[in-house]
Order: sequence, then structure tokens, then C-alpha cells
Amino acid sequence: MKNRRTRSPSLDGSFNSSRFVPPQCGHDNRCALRNDFSNIKCGLNVSAAKEIHLNVDWKGFPRRIDFRIISQEANALRAANVAAPPNEFPPARTEKLFWTPLLAIAAAALCVEIPFFFFGTPSGHDVEFHLYSWLEVLSQWKQGIFFPRWAAMAHFGYGEPRFIFYPPASWMLGSILSAVFPWKFASDIYIWLALTLAGMSMFRLAGRWFSRRDAIFVGVFYAVNPYHLVIVYWRSSFAELLASCLVPLLFLLILRASEEGWRTLPALSLLLAAAWLTNAPAALMIHYSLALLIIIFAWQKRSMRLLWIGAAAVAIGACLAGFYLVPAIYEQRWVNIAEAISAGSRPQDNFLFVHTTDADHDRFNRIMSWVAVLEIVATLAAAAVAVKWRRAHREVWSALAGWAVACAVAMFSFSAVLWKFLPKLEFMQFPWRWLLCMSMILSILVAACLRRWWMRITVYAVGVIVIVAAWHRIQPPWWDNAADLKEMQDNMADRIGYEGTDEYTPTAAEPSAIDKNAANVVAIGTEKAVIDVTRWQAKSKEFTAETPTADQLVLRLFRYPAWKAEVNGQEVQTAVKQETGQMVIPVQRGTNHVQVTFTRTWDRTIGGWISAITAWCLLLWVALARNREPWGA
Repeated sequence: MKNRRTRSPSLDGSFNSSRFVPPQCGHDNRCALRNDFSNIKCGLNVSAAKEIHLNVDWKGFPRRIDFRIISQEANALRAANVAAPPNEFPPARTEKLFWTPLLAIAAAALCVEIPFFFFGTPSGHDVEFHLYSWLEVLSQWKQGIFFPRWAAMAHFGYGEPRFIFYPPASWMLGSILSAVFPWKFASDIYIWLALTLAGMSMFRLAGRWFSRRDAIFVGVFYAVNPYHLVIVYWRSSFAELLASCLVPLLFLLILRASEEGWRTLPALSLLLAAAWLTNAPAALMIHYSLALLIIIFAWQKRSMRLLWIGAAAVAIGACLAGFYLVPAIYEQRWVNIAEAISAGSRPQDNFLFVHTTDADHDRFNRIMSWVAVLEIVATLAAAAVAVKWRRAHREVWSALAGWAVACAVAMFSFSAVLWKFLPKLEFMQFPWRWLLCMSMILSILVAACLRRWWMRITVYAVGVIVIVAAWHRIQPPWWDNAADLKEMQDNMADRIGYEGTDEYTPTAAEPSAIDKNAANVVAIGTEKAVIDVTRWQAKSKEFTAETPTADQLVLRLFRYPAWKAEVNGQEVQTAVKQETGQMVIPVQRGTNHVQVTFTRTWDRTIGGWISAITAWCLLLWVALARNREPWGA
């Protein structure tokens, strides 16, 4: 039998089942329950209960169901003063339960931006990269290019394949916000939205163990935790900030996988795919965290099933993100991807309290080091103090403690050997990025060990004091005003362009040697060539060149294998200008109609098909699983 909506009983002994659809099981007043509770015939599945007394009048539904649950789990929860999960609240309160935490977390996220009204928009390390990407995508949307691959105005108009390698979630969201809201507020709205999403995902996880009030505190704490403040004011790493909402969901889905088995696989696979499509360093962190947590829970439960679920989720998640991953992996040979881990961006240059020859780098590293020490000490202390919560949730506490220790170890220089030999871990670049996970663990453990609100507020206040001290004593943030943001728009509108990214620069290109004022097309051999450019867009360029002799044309465009050139309808082999890496096209005497197109390479086609087929198979599997699912399972 099937039931469209079931409610689990709460520990207070009752719930209002106004939306419950009674089963047509043929039982009159009482329903027989199996002793193992793995499949209760009438749809009430209470896995933790050892003894259930249930009296249901199906004829009089909807009615209030009175029952009593006696179990070790329930007694432990009562002893720790921890409320039931949110899905055990009455349906009538669902809307209220959603809007209250949303408003609280959104308000806290807005408080983070109060300094914006006085100083402007924070201009962190990555702000120009992200904002120019948003403007680039907006300009290409106007050209009819929905999913850009080539950043045409990077390197001041010579271009780079930025959007092949950088995950699309952040620049797509940022571009949408830039199209809807005034440009000077786009990044502020993005930051507020990312912090709010992070807090809501944390609230959803915390609801498994805490009362609604405490779960709201955990969500607020995580949304505005010290590491997020550093990202907002000094880093401007918008993609990493957006990825912070995935970390609590990762832990939530791993918990569900340990309880429900394979039913959690689709959701876990989607989350891992979302990680790849949001931020590559965060995706590496999430996948290594997944491996650690899966091993911990598998060992605790003495079950190999979790290992298979984790491996399957990794594979399916990668396939779902195949349209991004396959080209990004294959086309790395065409760019200087090793620059991503060059001096200053290598893990060995960014361990806590490490000194380099760059004074500015070291000042920021000191900020990160003190924030990291604060969170590490507070997390480990909270884990040790949360005695009652540890007794009630021993498996969860062990997983969080092990995860916290691993994060802490990875931030110090004695873990350098791990960064060197673990696959692709060095592309996380900055060991202190593990604070993204540490902040989540800290938020939970602070709420678990400190029941008094003034203590919780004191812990957070200490973190804010460290941030303020770093602001005044070490390195104040940088700021962009309205004129600075307008200048970015003007640079795009006037086709001046912007600086490119070292790791996404084509291999033969030399950005330092380019002429920023060069014409779009120049003939090498003669000055008498007549060139008429009819179209010069991000994905296609078209022009006519009339030359008195056979010649070569140099384009204001870095050569990249995806660019194909046709002269008078015939594809020609392009060359590269040695000094700069520009594309060179041979032409014959007379009139030459030249068309240059950014083509779809085979790796992008294969990646798209992998994603489409995987998504279709996953949807089919979910549909079949729901049809086969017994009522009340």
C-alpha cells in the first residue's frame, strides 16, 4: 500500500495528523506491528523504538494519535535536552518553521554588510576576476551565447578559455543578479544570498539534534562565522562562499546514507555534482571529507555498504558534471594550468604562520592563521565539553571530532607530505580553506556544549574581536566605490577589456608582450592591405582582407585549438606569432573573406552526452524506486 505523506511520531508523545492519508489496510482499530520495526504494516516506521503502544481510529481520521515511545535513544535525547528532528513537527507549523529561521539568518547576513554602507564594496583578492566574469557573461548573453566558454575581453581583448575551466555556478548566478539588479549592488546581493543559503542548509542539518530555537542559532552562527567574514572582506572568493552551503548538506546526506542506505544515493550524487559545478578547490575538500566520513561511519556500523554508496555517488556525481569536468580535464594541456599552484598559491606557502618573501602575502596569512587557531581551539574545546550531547549522539560526535582533527592537521606545515602525494589535493592551494568544514563543526559543537545564550554570544564575540583586531592591526580590507564599479562597466562597454588569469592563458601566449591598442586585424607583409571587419564577437569573427600579395594576418586573439579559421570557405591551418601567441592566418593575393569560429571540440560533446545520459538514468532509477516503494517505507 502507498501513502503520499507520512509523519513520524515525535518524542513529546503526539502530533496532529491533519495531512495524513490513512492506509486501506483492512484493519479496524489496531494494526499489528512487526517486532523488528523495519517495515511497519500501517506506515508508521519508528526505527529507534523498542516498545510502541499505538491506538489509531482510522475511521475517524484525521484525529490526534496518542502513543508512548520507550527507547534508549529517546531517553538519551531527553537527558541531553535535545529536541526531535524538524520533520517531526506538526504539519500545520511547517510554514512557520521555514520563515522564522529564514528571516533570522537573512537578517544576520544583512548585518555582515553594514560596513558596506560606509566604506563601499569589499575589494578582496578575487573581486575583479568574479565581477569581470559576470560582465563578460552578460555581454555574451546579449550576443545569444547562453553558456560562454571563451572570455573574449580577458587579456584586454586577446581572450582566454576562462569559462571552460572555472565552474559555472557562481558566474551564472552573479550574471543573473547583475542583469536583474543595479550593477553597484550585484555583488552585495550575491554575498547576502550566499550567506543566507549557507545558514539555511546549516539549520536543516542542526534540526536533526536541536530544538528549533537552537537550530536557528546554529544556522546564524554558521552563516556569519569568522571564516565567512574573512572571505567577504579580504578574499571576495564568491564561488567558495557559495560552496559553503554544500558542506552541511554533505554531512546530512552521509548521515542519511548510514540510516537509509541506497535511497540516499541520488541526492548525494547531485550534491557532489553541485560541488564540482560551484568551486573546484571546495569540490576537492568535499570529496576528501566524504571519503573520511564514509570510512568513519562504515567502521562504526561494521558495514561495507556505505563504502559502495560513497564510491557510487562519487562516480555518478562526476558523470552528472561531465559537461564541465571532461573539457576542463582534457583541455588543461592547452593552457598554463600549473600557474594555479605557482609561488604564493602553493600549499607550502600558505600553511598557518608560514613566512615568505612577500610581505603582503604574510600579512594576510597572519590573519588567516589567527582565525584558524581561534576556530581550532574553540572546536576541540567544545568537543571535549559537550559530554551529554556526546553520550546521546556518540557516532555523530566521533565523526565530527575526527573530521575536525583532520581539518586542523591539514592546515599545519607538518602535513606537507599529504598535500604532495594525495591526488590533486595541492590544487586546493590554501590549506586554511579547510576552515570551511571546521566552521560547520564549530557551529554544531558550540550549540551542543553551551546551553546558555550569553556563553554562545561570547564565543562568537571573541571571533568578531579577532576579525576587528586583524582589520586594525594587520591588514584593513580594500574597498571599491560606485566609481570603481562603473569603471569596470566602461572597460567592457568600450572594449578595453581586463587582465586575464595566468592559469587559463593559452600555452603559447605571452600577455606581457601584447599591444593593448592593437587593431583587431593587421597584415604583416604590407601596409596597403584593406581590411574591413564586419563582425567581431566573442564566439565568431568575420572580416574581409584585400591584399596585393600573399600575406599573413595577425589577429587580436590568442591562438587556441578550439578556434577554426576559414578563408573563402576553405579551412586553413593557423599559426602563432612567437612573441605574443596571437593567431596568424595565411591569405592569398586579392580579396579574402575570413571567418574565425570558436568550435565545439569533441571533449565538450562527449562531456555533454555523459551528463545527459547520467541524468536520464538517475531520473529513471528514482521514478522506478518510488513506484516500487511499499507504503510507509
